[in-house]
Amino acid sequence: MENIDLGLLVLRLAVGLIIAPHGAQKLFGWFGGHGVKGTGAWLDSMGAKNGALIALFAGIGEFFGGLGVALGFLTPIAAAGVAIVMLGAIATAHKGKGFFNTNGGWEFPVLIALGAIGIAITGPGAYSLSAVVGF
Repeated sequence: MENIDLGLLVLRLAVGLIIAPHGAQKLFGWFGGHGVKGTGAWLDSMGAKNGALIALFAGIGEFFGGLGVALGFLTPIAAAGVAIVMLGAIATAHKGKGFFNTNGGWEFPVLIALGAIGIAITGPGAYSLSAVVGF
């Protein structure tokens, strides 16, 4: 059982710590991001309505969901937040661009979404904040 828990820790850290910085770009403008206002303007330019609000929710899902997944805290909620944002990205920003990320395709967001869904189904494992605090 210990190998499964260690594998879940590695998967949680990979998914969570890869997607959380994307949320930080949207929310805070960190890591070369444009913050809520700039990301919202970009979303508006793609035809979205209320781009800033969408950017805010996407940033929250990616940043806080990613941290929750990485820590193994409120895992089903955190993983759902990540997966929902990634599915939205696939349906909008990556739509019609094929599979490969080099062409703006959906390979990256689908991998993150499926990783988050797998973690939500399996649970965070023993090496998680949920296991330490008991929920």
